[in-house]
Amino acid sequence: MHPTPPADSIPSTLLHSDAARFWLAVLLTGAGAGVGAAVLTRFLGVVQAWAWNGSGSDLLDAAQRAGAWRHILVLLGAGLITGVGQIVLKRLTRANGIDTTAAIWFYAGRMPKLRTLGSALLSVVIVGMGASLGREGAAKQAGAVFANFFSDRGRLSDEQRRLLVACGAGAGMAAAYGVPLGGALFALEVMRGMLALRYVLPAVFACLIATAVSWLALPNAATYVIPAYATSASSVAWALLAGPIAGLVSVGYVRIVRWADRNRPRGWRRLAAPVLGLGLLGAVSIWFPQLLGNGKDISQLAFTNQVAPALLLTLLLLKPAATVLCMRSGAPGGLFTPSLTVGALLGGVLGYAWSWLWPGVPPGLFAVLGAGAVLAATTQGPISAVVLMMELTGRDRSFILPLLVAVATATLVARTIEPRSIYDARLTDEEIETRQKLREMPQVPPVPASR
Repeated sequence: MHPTPPADSIPSTLLHSDAARFWLAVLLTGAGAGVGAAVLTRFLGVVQAWAWNGSGSDLLDAAQRAGAWRHILVLLGAGLITGVGQIVLKRLTRANGIDTTAAIWFYAGRMPKLRTLGSALLSVVIVGMGASLGREGAAKQAGAVFANFFSDRGRLSDEQRRLLVACGAGAGMAAAYGVPLGGALFALEVMRGMLALRYVLPAVFACLIATAVSWLALPNAATYVIPAYATSASSVAWALLAGPIAGLVSVGYVRIVRWADRNRPRGWRRLAAPVLGLGLLGAVSIWFPQLLGNGKDISQLAFTNQVAPALLLTLLLLKPAATVLCMRSGAPGGLFTPSLTVGALLGGVLGYAWSWLWPGVPPGLFAVLGAGAVLAATTQGPISAVVLMMELTGRDRSFILPLLVAVATATLVARTIEPRSIYDARLTDEEIETRQKLREMPQVPPVPASR
């Protein structure tokens, strides 16, 4: 006789007793995440075009053409919307927000649906207005909410719900950036924290469906357009030296993100802090418009060697400070693209220094490698980071060897010093320890049925 799987296990085949309910929930979650990501992305473009009097596609160009008063007024408005929105959400929903990572590990994936969707919508509005945070946070939250909804309807077990919520978050990421395989690996490696074989197919199906649905409304194109950079001995040697530096920088970045998250304003400061914080960002952006938004535009320029070394160094200091300022002010948003941007700026700076010792490598390649290294170290997801960089750029073999070297060394250094990733900022030390024990717990195989 065939072994009888536990009732709450993940259906690995269509013969499992829960297969129909589980796989239907996976497919519907993928479709919902795709629709959610498409709607939120389109809405962000509308907000951005309205706020900056631009096309909605290039925030940096619109901000460079905008007058000084628009910078200040738009960001003051974003701060006011942030403060009022947070207060309204708390009073209307009567529920505290639960971070997606915490929900997966400690609440069986359960999240307050209305509060989470409200926070996602608020995030899109203020990022479109120029807050220095990522737009993928909203898509991840929407995907997680769809996963919760279909888990309830399908009466899934806690283990199945945990996986489905991770898949929903990854599917939102996949749909927002058009990265189906990277989104699936992100769901497992970063959100669920386990790369078990039985988890792979649900993640792949959810992310490919989400991406396919989103492509009906969003462009099917690489996020970053870069040349086909070639691997060389110089780039590999640079990666060996720069990887550990990227790991150390990532540790500092994660810790300051944690500080900002743990010290978000409370009480009456929820209204005052975002107005002051985002207003300050608006004032500084008059001289440095590259600080506005998630950082995609400046990363694209760094990847193609269109940023002067002095500006790279200045932005390397100011961009993470702007992101932390927004978080400390209470603004909701993602950290994926801001982290990638920090890596691009770091790689660009280190690359220019390296070129004095060993010239010949295009400076843009250093920015690409730095982006992958810091992304891997801050998320503590090296495999997903490598695949995401390939899908985001549309390139595969051209820089894979130095990218793997930089990613592996950066992640090893970061993990040795700091167990948290940017997605664990809200977890306490006790929760981090508990999660680590759960990760290392051996998986119990199914008990064979008696003959």
